[in-house]
Amino acid sequence: MRRRTALAALLAAGAVPASARLAYGAAAGPARAAADTGTGTEAGGGPRPPASLLGEEIRRLPTSRREVALTFNAAWDEAGIAEVLEVLRRRGLPATFFPTGAFADAHPAAVRAMGAAHGLGNHSYSHPFFDDLGTQERAEEVRRADAAIRRASGTEPLPFFRFPYSSTTEESVADVNDLGYAAIEFTADTNGYLGPQGGMTAAAAAGRAIDALGPGAIIQMHVGSNGDGVVLDAEALPLVIDAAEEEGYRIVDLREFLVPARAATPSGAA
Repeated sequence: MRRRTALAALLAAGAVPASARLAYGAAAGPARAAADTGTGTEAGGGPRPPASLLGEEIRRLPTSRREVALTFNAAWDEAGIAEVLEVLRRRGLPATFFPTGAFADAHPAAVRAMGAAHGLGNHSYSHPFFDDLGTQERAEEVRRADAAIRRASGTEPLPFFRFPYSSTTEESVADVNDLGYAAIEFTADTNGYLGPQGGMTAAAAAGRAIDALGPGAIIQMHVGSNGDGVVLDAEALPLVIDAAEEEGYRIVDLREFLVPARAATPSGAA
């Protein structure tokens, strides 16, 4: 109950900056790709992944600039979410959250709070190994998650999919691409989700992210405690931000890497 109250307070108190309340139809910055591509229609009618984000799993963004992206998976409980959102709000920084559909159904207020300030990707509905599934089963996992995230957040999810367990194959990547999603994985996982019982500390989690800093790096972190109430990535987040900024990196919104939706051709136009 305390966690829900904290999440509600973030929204009610205006803890979500107006600049961050971006609809899916407007990316956080200018589109990075010059060419529009045909990526399918199922991921929604807004901006779409450019060709540079299709055809393979993405573990580094297509940029040579000193830019990095912060991403958070959500599949367990609500622990740490209010703290992570507050750190991002206070620092005025973007992130992308990848909830599962099951998480969205179980914790709609948490997903609504994430989606009010940041982009929401798709992390499947039930977090299975996708290499154990066929094409139709993969599509069902993605579509079911999309519907759950929409219901919970009241916003349109981004056309970004993150594979459970980061278990990808050429075929499974092609399947999610065919559904209109880019397969956004990560350059480094902090391993904060292992918790103290797994031998991790907040400093060690931050160190893994800091060691991976480089142009286009995608940092994967987790919200939720997996049952023990400890969220090391929430504690590590300020350390990661400080180090990135000290080294001259800009923390970017993944929405900057989308391209606009293709405009409809007027009837009778050539």
